[in-house]
Amino acid sequence: MTPTPGGWFYGWLIAGIALVVYFFTNGLSIFVPQNLAPRLMETFGVTAAEVARTSLITFGVTAVVAPFAGTLVDRLGVLRVLKSGLVLLGLAFLAYPFARSISDLYILHAVLGVGLALAGLLVNVVLLSRWFIVRRGLVVGALAAGSSLAGAILPLAIAPWATDPDTGWRYGYGALAVAFWVLAALPGFLLLRESPASVGQTPDGQAQTAAVANDTTGVGLGRALGSRTLWCLALGSACLWFSIQAITSQLTIFLEQEVGYSPLEATELYSTVFLLSFFGKFLYGAVSDRFAKRHVMLAASLTLLASCFFLFEPATPLALTTNPDRLLAFALLFGLGFGGSFTMIQLTVVESFGQRDLGKILGIVIFVDALGGASGPAVAGQLATSDGSYLGPFLLVTVVALIAVVNVLCIRPVRAS
Repeated sequence: MTPTPGGWFYGWLIAGIALVVYFFTNGLSIFVPQNLAPRLMETFGVTAAEVARTSLITFGVTAVVAPFAGTLVDRLGVLRVLKSGLVLLGLAFLAYPFARSISDLYILHAVLGVGLALAGLLVNVVLLSRWFIVRRGLVVGALAAGSSLAGAILPLAIAPWATDPDTGWRYGYGALAVAFWVLAALPGFLLLRESPASVGQTPDGQAQTAAVANDTTGVGLGRALGSRTLWCLALGSACLWFSIQAITSQLTIFLEQEVGYSPLEATELYSTVFLLSFFGKFLYGAVSDRFAKRHVMLAASLTLLASCFFLFEPATPLALTTNPDRLLAFALLFGLGFGGSFTMIQLTVVESFGQRDLGKILGIVIFVDALGGASGPAVAGQLATSDGSYLGPFLLVTVVALIAVVNVLCIRPVRAS
């Protein structure tokens, strides 16, 4: 199928496919396994700390591969890299239900980490940044919302299988693996295009403008590496990802083991976090088209920090809450802050450094924030296993979220010298 120049803007189809791809890649690699953590503990007879290592491995491998993926995008083109990632992820998804030990899961999550670096956020943001300029904030917000939809929908979709002793989580995950190939991988291979020029169009489907023509300008990699902004942005992002992944990877276990929720009740609150993050990604992404993106990122970071206080009872001695209303308030605020922060990291990179070496610079930021995402579940899971409580882990999350806010305050756009 070859699109015709002019007429309907082909970028909208690109954005839709990218959203579906990201829905499944993040959903099956990160959020579904995290929600299934109690079931995996039962299946393989392991602790919360051992299950949390799956997230450590996924994000750790992604961190290592991301800078190379950014370089490959700049050299080989975004579609070659993305399609390679789709194949790798698709094979790992099909193998996941057949895991027979926690060691098998560790190997699969290493493969998922490589696949996420090649077909995850970095590659899709670069692709959409080539198709959209004026509407970039809205479109990248919609893309990021795809992973939130996955967290909100997929765990509930397979809950009947996962909680049924006659079927189990393997059947549910297998069904999602097949859906990935049909709904994401196949359209990605057949319909995605590298840039508007490949179909005779321009970004946003508008007439060529000076802004469009000059959008390849920006800061070189060397200049970016020497700036305070890159490292504040990277460290702030890492702290945000630490907090997000520490919470999402452990929330279901906390709700079932310490609060006393049933598996279905825990899954419903887990999905509520992602439902609100879906709206947060759209909200903050759209707002960022009107205001400085670093300021919108600060607002999202503050929202996430504020949510953490609802995990504790407002009295001394300090204790975790079991109050359903406070837990719901936490889920709502955390979801909004999570969604907004997630979206604004990518957009703030583009705003701060431009398009010139975007793949390489975004690769460095994702390398650092993936390290944060990797350490969040591992540290939280280990502390909870050692202490027998999530009080320590959730206090740590609150402190790290505060550090994130301080770093975001220091971000300033970098100009080419």
